[in-house]
Amino acid sequence: MDHKPTSTERDPRWQSVLGRDKVADGAFVYAVKTTGIYCRPSCPSRNAKPENVIFFASPADAEVAGYRSCQRCNPKGHSSTEANVAIVAAACRLIENSDVLPKLDDLAASVGMSASYFHRQFKVTTGLTPKAYGAAHRMKKVRAELSDAETSVSSAIYGAGFNSNSRFYEQSDEVLGMTPTVYKQGGKDADIRFAVGQCSLGAILVARSSKGICAIALDDDPERLIHELQDRFPKANLLGGDAEFEKLIAHIVGLVEAPRVGLDLPLDIRGTAFQQRVWQALREIPVGETATYADIAQRIGQPTSVRAVAQACGANKIAVAIPCHRVVRSDGALSGYRWGVDRKRALLEKEAQA
Repeated sequence: MDHKPTSTERDPRWQSVLGRDKVADGAFVYAVKTTGIYCRPSCPSRNAKPENVIFFASPADAEVAGYRSCQRCNPKGHSSTEANVAIVAAACRLIENSDVLPKLDDLAASVGMSASYFHRQFKVTTGLTPKAYGAAHRMKKVRAELSDAETSVSSAIYGAGFNSNSRFYEQSDEVLGMTPTVYKQGGKDADIRFAVGQCSLGAILVARSSKGICAIALDDDPERLIHELQDRFPKANLLGGDAEFEKLIAHIVGLVEAPRVGLDLPLDIRGTAFQQRVWQALREIPVGETATYADIAQRIGQPTSVRAVAQACGANKIAVAIPCHRVVRSDGALSGYRWGVDRKRALLEKEAQA
C-alpha cells in the first residue's frame, strides 16, 4: 500500500529538519509530542517520526504550548554555531586592525581555542583560511588606498601590509584586472568595450575587457546600467560596440531567451579564490536544473559554508553566464538576486520550458 504523506511531511519545513539546515535556525522551531521537547531545525538529535512533530514560529510559542527547550541544541540561546560565528567575527576584526597578519597560534589564543579547532571553525564560517582572509582584506585595503588621489601606488601597497611591491604585483592583475597604476587612475587607458541591448528581462549591458566579458547586467533603465559601469572605471576608455560586438550582444540576448544555446566565451572573473570556486560550481549546474546553497557548499568541499556560498553568489557581477539564478533555498523558495527576484523567476521558467 502506498504511503500517504502526513501533513508534517508535506510541510517544506520538514525538509529543513531532515537536512538539519542551519540556515533555517531562527525561522521556526519544531516540537516532538512524545518527548515534550522543542528544537532548532539543525538539532543533531535523531529525527522523530513526522506524525509526532509539530512546528512553531518561535520558542515562546512552543513554551506556551507546554514544550521544554532542548538541552542539546539550545533553541532559546546561542547555538554552538552562532557562538563560533561570533568568535570568528572577533578574529576577523583583529586581523583587519593589525598592520601585520597575526600568527595562527596567536589568533587562536586570543579567542580561547586551539589552533587546529580555530582554523577549522574560521574556514567553516568565512569560507577562507585566516591567512587567505588576511590577504583578501589587504587587497581590499589596497583598492581603497589606490582610490585616494593623495596616496602613491607604493604607499598604498606598503600601507596595506605588503612587504614588497613584487609580492603584490604577482597578484594584482588577477585581483584588479589591471596594473595598480592603471587602477589608481580609474582605469585610465584601459579599453572596455560595451553595449546595451534589450531582452525580455529589460535592458541588458555587456562589457568586455581585454581578458574577456567583465559584466553582464540587467535593469529596467539602460542609463543606470551605463552610469554604474562609468562609476566603476571613471577614466577607462569606454568604447561603444562595433558590428562584431553587436554580435556578442545578440548572442547573450539569445542566451537569455533560449538558455540551451550556451555561452562558450572567455570571462574576466575577479574575486577571491573561494568566490571563484563557487562561481565555477554555478557554471556546472545544467540548464533547467537548480541547486541549493547547501548543494554548492557540498560540491566545493565545504559543506558548512552555506552562508559564505550565498555571499559569493551575491557578489557575482556576470548575470546568466555565471548562473547564480539557478541557486535556491533549501525549501525551494527563491532568495535574493542582484538583478531582482522577478528576473530570477523568469530565467528559471525559461530554462524549465527549454
